[in-house]
Amino acid sequence: MLRKPKTWYSIDSRDVMKQVLVFALVLAGSSTALGQSAEDLAKQSQNPIANMISLPLQNNTSFGVGPANGTTNTLNIQPVYPFPIGGLNVINRAILPVKYQGELVPGQESVFGLGDLSYTAFLSPAGSGSVTWGVGPSFLFPTATDTRLGTGKWSAGVGVVVLATPGKWVVGVLAQNTWSFAGDENRADVNFFFSQYFINYNIENGWYLSSAPIITANWEAESGQQWTIPFGGGVGKLVRFGKMPVDLQTQVFYNAVSPDFAGDWSLRLQFKMLFPK
Repeated sequence: MLRKPKTWYSIDSRDVMKQVLVFALVLAGSSTALGQSAEDLAKQSQNPIANMISLPLQNNTSFGVGPANGTTNTLNIQPVYPFPIGGLNVINRAILPVKYQGELVPGQESVFGLGDLSYTAFLSPAGSGSVTWGVGPSFLFPTATDTRLGTGKWSAGVGVVVLATPGKWVVGVLAQNTWSFAGDENRADVNFFFSQYFINYNIENGWYLSSAPIITANWEAESGQQWTIPFGGGVGKLVRFGKMPVDLQTQVFYNAVSPDFAGDWSLRLQFKMLFPK
């Protein structure tokens, strides 16, 4: 029986184990001394509204998607740029997804391209203590290069972050909801809820434990097909490449609740460049 040739985007369990092994070796081998600021930098990196420029590259791979048990992969390019206005910091956060969607339905071709660009501007009090917050407008722009990779709609909403940093912990929640107001009339309306709780415990030498699953709800979907609720977590480490601090992280999640078409589990790998002041 002829086997389908393996391409650069074909992923099986052996590929996943290789990714995790390589990532673990990078973590273990990056033992360059970070100095006394290692934990502080790690905590800032775990704070989504920290007053620090950063460039996270976050790769999320989902497995067992659709009737064909296919694979999807999203590389999120997520620049963060804060600046002060009076007694507030404006935390500009953008996410540009680069997506690959495999054969999810038998006979359906795979697709690769850009997804919809999202942007949120959180207003957060400057000089806040161990408990802080941020709130601001959120927008979704129809930049997808294929109809299967985006909504085809212009959407807007609001985002909120609340977090605390007691001792070695960074805990909090980020939530936003967007509604479509313009775009392709033939596409479904957007009423989409996105949330992420994050629990981080910092150990020593830049190491930390983390759980930050993304919980979503598509309010336009029929009952029983709206929520995606994963559980899981992983480990991270703050290292230096030359003089640049980098936050490396890996997490694994299982979808306890999900629509019929969603994947069973997912793997997240992150390479986050930090530019502290």
